[in-house]
Amino acid sequence: MENNNDMGELKSTNKKQVLLFYCVECEELARKVAAHSQLITLQSINWRSFDDGFPNLYINNAHDIRGQHVAFLASFSSPAVIFEQLSVIYSLPRLFVASFTLVLPFFPTGSFERMEEEGDVATAFTMARILSNIPISRGGPTSVVIYDIHALQERFYFGDHVLPLFETGIPLLKQRLHQLPDADKIVVAFPDDGAWKRFHKLLDHFPTVICTKVREGDKRIVRLKEGNPADCHVVIVDDLVQSGGTLIECQKVLLAHGAAKVSAYVTHGVFPKRSWERFTRKNDAEGSEKGFAYFWITDSCPHTVKAIENTAPFEVLSLAGSIADALQI
Repeated sequence: MENNNDMGELKSTNKKQVLLFYCVECEELARKVAAHSQLITLQSINWRSFDDGFPNLYINNAHDIRGQHVAFLASFSSPAVIFEQLSVIYSLPRLFVASFTLVLPFFPTGSFERMEEEGDVATAFTMARILSNIPISRGGPTSVVIYDIHALQERFYFGDHVLPLFETGIPLLKQRLHQLPDADKIVVAFPDDGAWKRFHKLLDHFPTVICTKVREGDKRIVRLKEGNPADCHVVIVDDLVQSGGTLIECQKVLLAHGAAKVSAYVTHGVFPKRSWERFTRKNDAEGSEKGFAYFWITDSCPHTVKAIENTAPFEVLSLAGSIADALQI
């Protein structure tokens, strides 16, 4: 018992003071992360451009961060912003910092992880190779924190020069579900076998429903594979949403099988071309009998968070506390 107490005291005294840099679009999330812990201090970068459009960057207080634990909060929301952020990410470990952590909540090319025919380019592997070449700091390899990466095998795409840390937003969902008035009537639905593989062990105390896509002629139709959603509040869980077509088709199938209401959770609300608008109460899920009761996303995609602010049925579950914890690992 004495050893356990000693270990506990050692951990409490080994807390790290972390200097957190961030990209422009992550400023709000960075402030929330810092608000969660007195051990995290925000730092700034001058994000400027030359006349030709290429970045003109300056890391403020570069001398003062020597010997400090440093982190960078990134958002690779489009190819246009990746280069300027990589320039900073590759520079920070070389400023004699004690350790360097990259927090990239959404790994953007994750759904392009395989080749179906010769000539396909698996850009998820490309992105992992780029991140694997972040310089080593004085403290060793860079830690790379990613939330709910699309395919489990992608963790093996990273090289030995970085330490990938794969986190999940599911605890935030579980906490929110327990707050609902119908918490005892929750059933979790997975839109396909891939989502079930990723998440079922994290949600195994909830009854589950699994949907599947079957090919009928030229179309892929969503069907109920197993489970019973009747008279329950069914929550569809997946890692990300793009157009939202699969979620809407799942919702229709679940309602047809007697679900009392349907909600959705995704860690990454990508929603290109404002596709989130299909889920607003105004559009009522494209004319289905009922819209989604709730649509939960995290703040891993800052542009989406700004776009859907105060718009039903969306609720944002912030990763800030989880990120603050991850920076202590």
